[in-house]
Amino acid sequence: MTTPDAVPLSGPRFQTEPARLYREMRRDHGSVVPVLLDGDIPAWLVLGYRELHQVTGDPVLFSRDSDLWNQWENIPADWPLLPMIGRKQPSILYTVGERHRQRAAMVSNALEAVDPFEMRGHAERFADELIDALCAAGEADLIAQYAMLLPVRVLARLYGFSDKEGPGLVTALNDMIDGRERALAGQAHLAGSMARLVADRRKEPADDVVSRMLADDSGFSDEEIVQDLMVMMAAGHQPTADWIGNSLRLMLTDDRFAASLFGGRNSVAEAMNEVLWEDTPTQNVAGRWAARDTRLGGRAVRAGDLLLLGLQGANSDPQVRTDASELTGGNNAHFSFGHGEHRCPFPAQEVAEVIARTGIEVVLDRLPDIDLAVPADSLTRRPSPWLRGLTRLPVRFSPVPAR
Repeated sequence: MTTPDAVPLSGPRFQTEPARLYREMRRDHGSVVPVLLDGDIPAWLVLGYRELHQVTGDPVLFSRDSDLWNQWENIPADWPLLPMIGRKQPSILYTVGERHRQRAAMVSNALEAVDPFEMRGHAERFADELIDALCAAGEADLIAQYAMLLPVRVLARLYGFSDKEGPGLVTALNDMIDGRERALAGQAHLAGSMARLVADRRKEPADDVVSRMLADDSGFSDEEIVQDLMVMMAAGHQPTADWIGNSLRLMLTDDRFAASLFGGRNSVAEAMNEVLWEDTPTQNVAGRWAARDTRLGGRAVRAGDLLLLGLQGANSDPQVRTDASELTGGNNAHFSFGHGEHRCPFPAQEVAEVIARTGIEVVLDRLPDIDLAVPADSLTRRPSPWLRGLTRLPVRFSPVPAR
């Protein structure tokens, strides 16, 4: 499968200019791009909107079963991407068929039972606490001091964790998702925390997401529920934190939003939707595996080949976005939540949207004259081809007293 012109899925350009990089990939390779993962492991990156719709809409031909991968013999035990591309990982990500549908229903039902008013109340309270800690200084980094701390605090409360466990979970999640040298240690910390919570709730149920999952009658083991909780926490925290950061960056730097920054709540919703099209937190996802030899986007895909879902590349496909300078007007046909039976469950999308929108609104309400404290072109991103988020978002504002 390896091709001589395969593109390394690493390097600074994913951090500095991913939009141009995706355009060049599409120009040079078409809608399905040969890429190399860490250790020169080959894969395909699907950038075409139509092709990605085909891959995510056919779970039989393009399976979520990672056991199909034809590269396992080349994967070392300490490969940093193992937390993202696991083998025999008993989570919802790698379950297929009817068992996956039962599992998705268990997760959806547990999240759907969350009271939206109670959840928004948690989000507002935690957001206010975080703003209280920084509002008197007149300056702050809204990534480290705010966006990176808010989603996990709300999710931890909904799942059943105590507030004091939040900071450790944030660190572990970031280490795991960035896919660097601390990825496996972060995964281990997260797994241990989830296992302890499940054991506690098995003995003493409460009104929380974990207890509702344990009460489900589909017969999933505690280990399977631990794995699902890890997926839910990872998918719910980091992309939501980046959704907050990327939306605030857009509102503070883009002329299309400058006039309406404080002109009402509608501009917040517009900015959030625009980010999902232009600067989506989840850029690329691993993945799907070809169940047999096939063709996709003019490429010969072999049985067992790994296909990476290029969500941002598909969102910016010129066949879909003919004029990327125009606002999308609320169009939500983007791939930012996935597609098909493995897409993000709708209740999980609602949880993320409530947390993100509340977080943004609290910033604008509490810090009414907020402005960027550095030149917009000096803002940098984390060096990850998977998730796109700011390393810092320095802002200044008039100091105000804590509530």
